[in-house]
Amino acid sequence: MDTIFALATPAGGAIAIMRVSGPGCVGVLAGLTAIECKARPRQLLRAALAYGGHRLDDAMVVYFPAPGSYTGEDMFELHCHGGVAVLQAVHNALLALGAKPAAPGEFTKRAFLNGKLDLSQAEAVMDLIGAQARLSARAALRQMQGKLSEAVRAVEAHVIGTLGAINAAIDYPDEVGEEVYADLSCRLSCAAGMLSALIEQGYRARVLRDGFRVVLLGAPNAGKSSLLNALLGRRRAIVTASPGTTRDTLDELIPISGMPVMFTDTAGIRQTDDEAEREGVTRAWAAAQNADLVFVLLDGAAKPDENGRALLRDTAGMRRVVLCTKADMPAAWLVADMPALAGEKVVCVSAITGEGLDALLKTILEYAAPVEDALITNQRHISALENALGAIENARAHGQTDPDCVGTDLRDALSALGAITGNDVDESVIDHIFERFCVGK
Repeated sequence: MDTIFALATPAGGAIAIMRVSGPGCVGVLAGLTAIECKARPRQLLRAALAYGGHRLDDAMVVYFPAPGSYTGEDMFELHCHGGVAVLQAVHNALLALGAKPAAPGEFTKRAFLNGKLDLSQAEAVMDLIGAQARLSARAALRQMQGKLSEAVRAVEAHVIGTLGAINAAIDYPDEVGEEVYADLSCRLSCAAGMLSALIEQGYRARVLRDGFRVVLLGAPNAGKSSLLNALLGRRRAIVTASPGTTRDTLDELIPISGMPVMFTDTAGIRQTDDEAEREGVTRAWAAAQNADLVFVLLDGAAKPDENGRALLRDTAGMRRVVLCTKADMPAAWLVADMPALAGEKVVCVSAITGEGLDALLKTILEYAAPVEDALITNQRHISALENALGAIENARAHGQTDPDCVGTDLRDALSALGAITGNDVDESVIDHIFERFCVGK
């Protein structure tokens, strides 16, 4: 096993942390400083770093002996000054001492391989780093703390118990067979219920990891870009009196009550001979098809035209909320006068005065329904749970008629659950997961 190193902090700051892990750590550290860090583990010590007769930096060093380190290996950190020249000199010295640059996610991958984390906890590390809203960070932290693993192990324990009972019934049909088969349906129903509850929560909580996507659709000058700017509190999208200013989609993430919400501004929807504007309209519709919620903006200060009526018809099958914009101006129409809006949720807003913005944000939360104490936010985990549920349903179908098949189905369920924790997962899947990590983590 190589001794690896990587910068664990962004370059250019006042302080930079260089992480080193592997069996050669003690020798590498001895080649950089005379301080005896091994005698005082887990203490931050001041040390002069030098190599090849040249002083590199006055730094702080902390040594973590195996197995009580993040990776489970001998490990140390150098807390250096963050200048480019200093870091390059330390980098070159580490190379000369036999350490190798770490691959993305290699520290956490070693932690997983050494049993410090299971796979779901390791994935949560990257989710926590990438979290852009409070609830997202909270969900990732719960997964890092092993809460998801606990839920999966509870299902595993139930399935293992059922599998043991089936095996006993096959081996000793006269002694325990009748009792096991009488209880089998209840056992399988319980396992299916546990999995279904986790899957349902996962689909509701995915927005905490992936973000809740809201697309703004409307005719030119309906107020889409002005609304985005008002929500952001700054001028992000270009706003002019000329229609057709926006030609492409524009994404901005805004945390709302701790939940990440991705707003997408789009080109005005209308028939046009302008090739660039037509492409913008195509992209607007594509964004709407992939949205969690579509805001259909109608200009409240102008009488509805064919563009507005067509937009209502074309979005009728979408999950939508109608926004009546420019509420600070005299209204040119009333909701009661538009049959197409019968039964629709309509929110009146003004990007100028801020009227209706609180109601708009509340509406998003109603549709998103974020899970406060989410355990599952990762589609890979949801898919594994669905595979496990499918195996349990197969076992229910086989029932008492084919106990051997029931046993096979239950082992398939355990294999699917093992894909979440890493107990039963292909090496290629593990490699793919850690490739997404940043270097130094």
